[in-house]
Order: sequence, then structure tokens, then C-alpha cells
Amino acid sequence: MHVQEWLDSVPAVAVYAVVALVIGVESLGIPLPGEIVLVSAALLSSQHSGINPFVLGACASLGAVIGDSIGYAIGRKGGRPLLAWLAEKFPRHFSEGHVATAERSFEKWGMWAVFFGRFIALLRIFAGPLAGVLRMPYWKFLIANLLGGVVWAGGTTAVVYYVGMVAEDWLKRFSYFGLAAAVLVGLASMLIVRRRAQKMTAEKNEPEPVNAGD
Repeated sequence: MHVQEWLDSVPAVAVYAVVALVIGVESLGIPLPGEIVLVSAALLSSQHSGINPFVLGACASLGAVIGDSIGYAIGRKGGRPLLAWLAEKFPRHFSEGHVATAERSFEKWGMWAVFFGRFIALLRIFAGPLAGVLRMPYWKFLIANLLGGVVWAGGTTAVVYYVGMVAEDWLKRFSYFGLAAAVLVGLASMLIVRRRAQKMTAEKNEPEPVNAGD
């Protein structure tokens, strides 16, 4: 079967469900490649006439908002012991240093940490549970969560879909090897940007040195 025929055979409903589920579970606090899945699905929608980018963006937004809200409820009920349990299960993501960095971000920026956290891999996983643990008022969390989820999911879908449509003719000249290469380059660039953003966030949250004479 030709690659394009295989892509066209993928049910649109399955794509919507997988995107919503993966992003929702990631927002609960379980490390999953939500952003990679969303980018891949948006790129697929530009090549698959059956996948509606508006529905895709809506499903991604819904998964993000619902997942974060459930994560908030779990964090509010589980408290600090929940963070300790997550650190045991996912030491790479919920290490003491990562938790401390995320907590300083919440204390410093409040609602903005939830909104902008959607665009940073580390904070995207922490946002819901940590907001609950820190007892952020739910109405504040919901507003930031809703806006962040819609802007991140809808914006990412729109940009990737548009790029895929514009580049379609060019990519066809190099078959789907070119498409695969473009995806890899795009993902690599996103990872570099996210790492730099995380590094800048950590540096901003580092406590200022205290002078000996103070």
C-alpha cells in the first residue's frame, strides 16, 4: 500500500481520540509526548483530507483543559505526599530540583505560571497537580488553564497545519523522506527552544546571593 493511501485510511476519529487522550493524560502529571503527538497529528491533517484541523485543535484543547483540571483535583487532595509518590515513579521529571523550580515559578507568577506553563514541557506536566497542592483558587486556575490550553493547542495546530499545506508541493518532490526529515528538524528545534526556556526559567528563579555585610 502506498504511504498516502495508508495515511488516508487512518480514521479521523481515532486521531482525535489519541490526541485528546495523550494530552489529557500528560496534563494529569504523567510524562507523555503530548506536544509531539499534537504536532504529528496537525501535520497529518494537512495531508489527510478527512482530518479537520479545527476539530483536531478543539479535541487537543479539550484534553488539555480537562486533564489539567483533573490533575488539579488530584493535587489538591493528595498534597505533598502525591509529589513524593510521583518522584518515586518518575524521578527524572519529578525530582526535588524540578519540583522546587516549578514551585518557585508558581509563587512568583501565579496564574501566569499556569498559562505559560502550557508552552514549557516541564511546567506543562506540573501545572495541574502543583496548582492543586499549592491550593491555588480554582477559578484562577481554570481561567489560566482554559486560556493556556486553547492558545497552545489551537495555535500549535494552526501553525503546523499551515506550514504543512504551504510546504506540501515542495515536500512531494522529495517524497515522504523529505516529510520525515522536516518533522525531525521541527521537533529538534522545538526541543532546543524548550530546553533554553527551561534553563532561563531556572536561572530567573535562582535566589539572589546575600552579601556578607547585610
